[in-house]
This record gives sequence, C-alpha cells and structure tokens, in this order.
Amino acid sequence: MHAPSANISVLTIVHKRHRALMNLLNGLAKNSVLPKELVIVYINERAYALEDDYPFAINTLEIETKGDLNLAEARNIAIKNSSSLFNIFLDVDCIPAKDLVELYLSYADKKNTLLSGRVRYLKKGFADKSDWMSRLMENSRPDPIRKEIDQYSYELFWSLNFGCSKETFAKIGGFDQNFIGYGAEDTDFGFSARNNSVDHVTVDALAYHQYHASYQPPLNHFRSIILNATQFFQKWKVWPMMGWLNRFEASGYIIFENNEIIILREPSEEETAASLIE
Repeated sequence: MHAPSANISVLTIVHKRHRALMNLLNGLAKNSVLPKELVIVYINERAYALEDDYPFAINTLEIETKGDLNLAEARNIAIKNSSSLFNIFLDVDCIPAKDLVELYLSYADKKNTLLSGRVRYLKKGFADKSDWMSRLMENSRPDPIRKEIDQYSYELFWSLNFGCSKETFAKIGGFDQNFIGYGAEDTDFGFSARNNSVDHVTVDALAYHQYHASYQPPLNHFRSIILNATQFFQKWKVWPMMGWLNRFEASGYIIFENNEIIILREPSEEETAASLIE
C-alpha cells in the first residue's frame, strides 16, 4: 500500500547523472507522503530508461542549450511544466529523507515564502553498499557551511533543496537565464527574493547529497565563474563567490582592477587536474 499523495510536484534537472537520478527516485518512492509527480528536465541528452514503476507520475522534458549548461533555464522550464501550485526543487544528486515531502507540505500554504531545506553529504562509496538507503543519516555529515545556522540568510540560498509556490517563484522572477554554466545563479535568486520582499524560511526538510568527485577550487569552471561573477556584480554591485575569486587571485589567474576582473592567465590542464578531489 502506497503512502498518501499530495498536490505537490518535485522538480529536478539532469545532465549525465543516471545513477544519481535512480537513487533520487527510489528515495522519493519511500516518502511518507508522495508527490503528485516528479518533473525531470534533461539538458543536452535523451531521457533515461526508468528501471522500475513508481507510485507517482513522471513528467519528462528534454532541452538543448548551446555551450555551457543553462541551469537557470532548465529550472524555469521545470516549474512551468509542473501541474502543482506548490513545488519542491531537488538537485539530482540529492536523495530525499523519508519525511521531506511531508515536511514541505506542512508549509505549503505559507504565502510569499521561499523555503530552504537542509542538506547532508554522503560518504564516498556509501551508495555502493547493500541496505544503504536505511543508513543515510549515520553515513553522512552536515553541510560544513550551514551546519550551525538555524535560519539561512538570502546570501546562503542554495538550489539543492528548496520549495515555493508558483506564485512566489513568479514574484521572485524565476532564475535569471543570463547566468550560464556554473556559479552565482543561486545567490542571484536569493537576492531577487529579498529584493521582491519574499520571506526566506529554513525548514528541516532534509536531503542527502550523493558523493561525486569535485574540484577545489573549481578550476574546471574557471571561465563561467568569472563571467557569472561579473554578471552578478553588474546587477547587484557586490561580488559573489569571493572565496573562489580570492583563491584565483592568489594563484595569479586574475586581478581586480577598478571593479573589474582582469584575467591574467587561465589554469593549465595540469593545474585543473591537480585540483580534482576524488
């Protein structure tokens, strides 16, 4: 017997994340309250064949973007194609806790509010073990930046796990599609929420982020970080991602000059490869 379903849609965007998506689907199917549907937007690839039947509708779309991925466009398309008034955005690398939908549902009638859920990070290799779905909490660690914060600021908004109504999303203005590739589109969305007098409330709806290799600093996204940081500064008159930009400057890749970023040189292939953390 399936859990009761609610008039809520879960939205995710996908690019080269087949196994992660299957884990998200399996976690969502175990929720105490099921969503009405899962909307999946595939970017620059065909929809994956699903391995099981799921106790909710699945609405799949495919989009093509030129050059770097336009994550903002994909998220805007996802909510446009949702059939629910209230929506949960979940990163494809995230597995929802069993009560995630139920907890968001308890806030679904809250007007003019952007809801940020919480995220924990799973250990490397954990999802390859048997019975891992029952041991998510003990095999994960808190978000290192947000772990001690009860209510996140607008600056700390992150699209890994959040919810809002279609009306609130429209009031914020959606994600700015001028941010292409990696970096700053989430902070821009948070700033737009504040600028449009939308409340930002942190809730205990928890998702577990699946492990994948990453670059520290993200030299693999060097060019898009510079372009998006510049776009953000022109819009808000403050620089985003200063931790990364400061590291780029300390490494001799850039300098700041008269509120502009000057690229001195780009990271070499060897430097980029050396920043990869497995």
